Amino acid sequence: MKGTLLATLLLAAAAGSAYAQQQPQFTHYGFNGMALNPAYAGIKGQGEVNLIGRYQYFNYGTFGDANGSPRTGLISASLPVLATGGGVGAVVYYDQVGQSKMTNASLSYSQHIKVGSGKLGIGIQGIYTYLSKGTYIALDQYDVNVPSGASDSKFDAGVGLWYESPKFYAGVSMNNLLRSKYTFQSAGIPNPNTGKIDGTPQQYIAENHAYFTAGYNIDASSSVVVTPMVLVKTVLPGDFSTSSKFSNSKNYSFEGGVRATIDDKYWIGANYRTEESVSGLLGISFAKDNAVRLGYAFDFITPNQDARAFSSHEIMLSYRLPKPSANIRPAIRTPRYSF
Repeated sequence: MKGTLLATLLLAAAAGSAYAQQQPQFTHYGFNGMALNPAYAGIKGQGEVNLIGRYQYFNYGTFGDANGSPRTGLISASLPVLATGGGVGAVVYYDQVGQSKMTNASLSYSQHIKVGSGKLGIGIQGIYTYLSKGTYIALDQYDVNVPSGASDSKFDAGVGLWYESPKFYAGVSMNNLLRSKYTFQSAGIPNPNTGKIDGTPQQYIAENHAYFTAGYNIDASSSVVVTPMVLVKTVLPGDFSTSSKFSNSKNYSFEGGVRATIDDKYWIGANYRTEESVSGLLGISFAKDNAVRLGYAFDFITPNQDARAFSSHEIMLSYRLPKPSANIRPAIRTPRYSF
């Protein structure tokens, strides 16, 4: 989804208003439910900590003092809460695309309901986003439309549903429900002829983002589990009352992949992202109960390499905590009270 971001951000310097940047994408989405959906919090029944670093469009080039490659760092955590039958989660990520820099933090709570052989999570999320514009080289140093050194921050919200069973999982979520507006007043100098900074400040809208993901675990043998996966992402511009909010097919991105896991220790996989890339994934689990997971994903950019780059790279490190148990002492039986 970031394929046109850099060009969009560069063009936005000449516009009075524009949309906010797309949210970051990850090839390890099959391990990254907390970043996609607040209802995922604690649904696995054990705590998780996940770190991902992504370097998209590797070595794309420089524009002024900026590297043209989008770079993202993410940390997420999920923990079940036995006392409430739910879970809590947190996600923090930093995303840089050209001179646009975003820091996003969210807190989530999910309430779990027993449904069939699995659990349904109903999640809510509070979101804080800090968006800043870096140093631009402007033709007109007095133009407020070049938002050099400007920044703004807003609070927003998200919701989601997640179903998890031993064989199947699926989730749907939406964030930026408030469609917060960010205003960027240039940090430039006033025009000496007017005593003011020329132009109208830029305004960016944090559009709604929606996600649907699902996967199914197939026991190919006693030691191999094959997991087909899908992910649908969409940007939904406009108010919820807008009739065309869901109708623009260009706002959708589709992914599909498959992963084979051997002895819950090694995995290999492949993924396809429409109009973007073909990816390969490799990973290994180690430590007690294979609690630590280390993964690498390589994205081969298939279309428009001249306008993007040859490849993207992603590294994941995660840790699964032991499953908690209720602190209840077992009954001590004695024959004294048998009669």
